[in-house]
Amino acid sequence: MDVHYLISSIKDSINKELEMKKFFVNSILLSVLFMTIISAQESEEIRLLIQGDDIGMSHSINEACIAAYQDGVMRTVEIMVPCPWYPEAVKLLIENPGLEVGLHLVLTSEWEAYKWRPLTDAPSIVDQNGYFFPMTWPNKNYPDSVALLNVNWASKDVETELRAQIDQAMKDLPRINHLSSHMYVSNCSPEFGEIFEKLANEYNLRLIGDFNVERIPFGGKEKSPAEKEKELIRIVEELEPGTWMLVDHPGFDTPEMRALTHKGYENVAADRAGVTVAFSSEKVMELINKRGIELITYQDLLDEEKYEYEKSKGIKNSRIWNIDSGGDKQPDQICREGSVGKRETPATQYPLLYLR
Repeated sequence: MDVHYLISSIKDSINKELEMKKFFVNSILLSVLFMTIISAQESEEIRLLIQGDDIGMSHSINEACIAAYQDGVMRTVEIMVPCPWYPEAVKLLIENPGLEVGLHLVLTSEWEAYKWRPLTDAPSIVDQNGYFFPMTWPNKNYPDSVALLNVNWASKDVETELRAQIDQAMKDLPRINHLSSHMYVSNCSPEFGEIFEKLANEYNLRLIGDFNVERIPFGGKEKSPAEKEKELIRIVEELEPGTWMLVDHPGFDTPEMRALTHKGYENVAADRAGVTVAFSSEKVMELINKRGIELITYQDLLDEEKYEYEKSKGIKNSRIWNIDSGGDKQPDQICREGSVGKRETPATQYPLLYLR
């Protein structure tokens, strides 16, 4: 065999091997660089969940909540079943299927000239007139005897009433996907918290306090509508990457709303009208678009948890949504644009980790 040919062949083989190793190393470096860029982009995402409470409480509040969704930045609303204007709220929410709905569970009735009663026979959680007590905790403006925590309430009455509210809401609005509580009653004692947690587990509905989001302080009854709009603009301008939530109570300044007062909170109409102004502000929406902030819902968070769970279990090609009229749109597009999404798989087939 020609020695020169042999040496040349060995050199060629070595060079090819070196080239392959170089290609392999470069491919790894490019992959690492790509993943680093993607990770950096994801870490720069700003996501904002804007929630409005108390739809169903009054006609003015119902209209304001829909306006804050249709004309503004609110994407989630909490409905109150025992209130007189609940039927109208249900009708409006059916007409606006893109607005996410949570159930605002009620055990208090705070206004002095406007009251509501429980759905069930619950003698331990009502006053002498059959209305819910006005306060959750003791309040300096009221006798201690009108605070729910100070009465001899029975857990059976609480659970039965909350269960009736959930059953009614789910019958009327099956798309409800989370629970909250009016006047923070779910957090007022460990016993109340256990009842809320039990029902959340039973109905596969998540309590909003279980979501990993940072709540932003906003508003205040002393601020004018212009001040509230200015404050929300500042908040949006200063938002850093992360997932944030902002909660307040839309309303309109109408004679009906001006009749809703209690000691220590007399300017309800003006306060809540300011929230509607801020939530419906074109300046706020323009700034959100300019900064590329994503307006999200609790459903987005639930879908992410479902995806991460299935990913950890090696489940592939899972489709969460079957879109009735949205084509290939994603859930966030559905929420913004008003199409309807339905789960292909019943919720009960998945762990409570991401469903309740």
